[in-house]
Amino acid sequence: MLAIRMQRNGRVHAPVYRIVVQEAQRHPLSGRVVAEVGNYNPETKRVVLDKEKVEFYLSHGAQPSSRVALVLKKEGIKLPEWYKEAPQKHAVAKHADKLRKNQPKEEAPAETTAEETPAENQA
Repeated sequence: MLAIRMQRNGRVHAPVYRIVVQEAQRHPLSGRVVAEVGNYNPETKRVVLDKEKVEFYLSHGAQPSSRVALVLKKEGIKLPEWYKEAPQKHAVAKHADKLRKNQPKEEAPAETTAEETPAENQA
């Protein structure tokens, strides 16, 4: 089975990704690349794709990774009907009851007025 995924290139702290088609069971850096179909620069958000090649491999059953699927959607390439989007992950706090926003609010001490003070002194 083939996969369409990103392969990292570039320098330290300046990544550039190649969008490649390769065997799904291989690691992105060690597997044999069947075809290079484009590249993506996350700093400039520039995407270069060979749309004909991408559509060819999608029609022949290549499974896009979740990140590549987002890039393909933005570029206007229709994904196959059999493609299922990965569910969105939501961060959950481990101890939500300990968060400051979930603690009961402390009431401010009531201020004494001038009328109450002399009454206490007289008694």
